[in-house]
Amino acid sequence: MKDLGLPSKRAMVYQDIPDEKWNDWRWQLSHRLNTVEDFEKVFPLTESEKQALLSDHLFRVDITPYFASLINPEDPNDPVRRQVVPTAAEIVPFTGMMEDSLAEDMHSPVPGLVHRYPDRVLMLVTTQCASYCRYCTRGRIVGDPSATFSREEFEQQIAYLKATPQVRDVLLSGGDPLVLAPTLLEELLTRLRGIPHIEVIRIGSRVPVFMPMRVTEELTSMLRQFHPLWMNIHVNHPNEISAELAEACDKLSDAGIPLGNQSVLLRGVNDCVNIQRSLVQSLVRIRVRPYYLYQCDLVEGAGHFRTPIAKGIEIIEGLRGHTSGFAVPTYVVDAPGGGGKIPVMPNYMISASDHKVILRNYEGFITTYEEPIQYEPHDASQCNYCKERAIEPGQSGVLGLLEGEHMAIKPEGFDRVHFRGGAQHRLRENTNKWKPLGIGDTEDEK
Repeated sequence: MKDLGLPSKRAMVYQDIPDEKWNDWRWQLSHRLNTVEDFEKVFPLTESEKQALLSDHLFRVDITPYFASLINPEDPNDPVRRQVVPTAAEIVPFTGMMEDSLAEDMHSPVPGLVHRYPDRVLMLVTTQCASYCRYCTRGRIVGDPSATFSREEFEQQIAYLKATPQVRDVLLSGGDPLVLAPTLLEELLTRLRGIPHIEVIRIGSRVPVFMPMRVTEELTSMLRQFHPLWMNIHVNHPNEISAELAEACDKLSDAGIPLGNQSVLLRGVNDCVNIQRSLVQSLVRIRVRPYYLYQCDLVEGAGHFRTPIAKGIEIIEGLRGHTSGFAVPTYVVDAPGGGGKIPVMPNYMISASDHKVILRNYEGFITTYEEPIQYEPHDASQCNYCKERAIEPGQSGVLGLLEGEHMAIKPEGFDRVHFRGGAQHRLRENTNKWKPLGIGDTEDEK
């Protein structure tokens, strides 16, 4: 890999640690910082941080020595520090706060499995991480050793996947799959690869960022047995991109594993167009494609990290056209209540008529696109792909409206509220007065 001139840091307190220990991921795990005394060996704590660390009602704290070394000890507002060192603001409730803001438990057919989308499943394989982000979406279970998943629950997950042929994509997350014992991780991947209809396996991990020494030749040799295998890492700020992370990503990429990045928009960390542009450009230099920029979830302890959605739109405005297209992530709000990821972006389509669309670019250049007057619609009845891989009618959503599966999507109880009661009469005799017609069809042609 080309020398990118990236920093390699080790805090003063760790200068005398032999390289063979420092570069051993097991040593990093066993020497994590989690108390006031631990932290003050590396940098002085603020009163707010001390108050949080001494609280009895705090989400788990653990930080690898490597990641702690990326923190500027003289800056209490250091962006790396803010992500992993708690403050008293974490204890303050806020409007809209929820324990399970994404309603994952509601979409969980068996423990540890979240089936929210038609063809893909989130498989939670552990509740443990190398370090713990203070805005964690799954703080209700992550970090709690008593909440981890048993062998019996793992077997239930596998049984559900075998019995659900529409699932073609499984994302391993948690917790962090890369903190699992290597033999257990290999067993998980082997069992998943043994299910014929599972086409793609993904791993969501922050281990390469928190503890890049975990990405060994042994790990990458094992992972490359299970292609197609994809991985998303989690970097929020350019200061997290070090020589060690670049080397870890290089090993993963050379093993044929496509890498993406999922970041979270965080107040005081990366809520700046220029920070975000630096972040995405630094990521693509180490062969990691920016994938998602998440709006911060409404989870306990994360209120002080939240920004308005308008800030995210502003950031996308400052990326689209101002850097490479593949370096622009999709900005999403993971819908509270379980609606899934909703993409949000600036409005580039200004207006439209029956034959023209008015568009603007990132500079404000406004243009027209002439629509075709004659267009023969795609005939789904003659398309083998439509016959073989059609979306389940119950989950077709807005696409189902466009394709004529139904006329409206109604809120729960809508018909009951609007029925108004009264006796049956001739205007109510035909209860099925609407039926879908294909595009361009008429009753006579039917």
